[in-house]
Amino acid sequence: MKVLLCISHVPDTTSRIRFVNNQTQFDTTDVQYIISPYDELSLTRLLEIKEANNDLDITIITVGNADVEATMRKALAIGADDAIRVDAEPVDALFVAKQIAEVARTRNFDFIMTGKESIDHTGNQVGEMVAEFLDMPSVSSAAWLEIEANKGIITREMDGGKEVVEVKFPFVVSGQKGIAKEPRIPNMRGIMNSRKKSLEVVPAVAQDTVSVISHYELPAPKGKCKMIPADNAAELVRLLHEEAKVI
Repeated sequence: MKVLLCISHVPDTTSRIRFVNNQTQFDTTDVQYIISPYDELSLTRLLEIKEANNDLDITIITVGNADVEATMRKALAIGADDAIRVDAEPVDALFVAKQIAEVARTRNFDFIMTGKESIDHTGNQVGEMVAEFLDMPSVSSAAWLEIEANKGIITREMDGGKEVVEVKFPFVVSGQKGIAKEPRIPNMRGIMNSRKKSLEVVPAVAQDTVSVISHYELPAPKGKCKMIPADNAAELVRLLHEEAKVI
């Protein structure tokens, strides 16, 4: 079986976020980049399936310039078999999905997996767009994935319970929190082996840009904290009613 896993190159969650050029561009100065956590958890689940079955070849794909290759090499060190980089700036979700779909169209993957969303844009769009380009069924926000014969068995969380979906190859699935307990850390052997694994670079295909970011805004600073004595419940109620206006 062959699977294509889409991974995103995103700022570390501890990075200090700044914007430049009149709040229209993310400032990358001194920013460390990582594999987007949902993608990393999805990779972990695929490795678990591979270890149980030993019949799964994992190819990762990223749309980005040469600076994303360090992130891709980390995924290879964790256990992915090979990698494809589409040589282009990932300008929006539609552009990224088009590039992934065109690579996948001729390579006969049994299924395609993405993380639910990248943590920088949190759009939750690419997986569904890839499925639409390829005319494949799509299952979003998978909390668990099993592979049997020529189908996937996917568990999704819903209000008050769980939903189990069976879908035949080929399909697209996006993993969310719970798809694996915690991401794997590459060991020294994996790091050394990753240098020998194939990282193919392919050109981008044409796709019109349909969305443009007008500007970014940081969240408003947190207000001062008011401390209320534990024995003064009446004052707490008054503040919640009159100032916070939540009751």
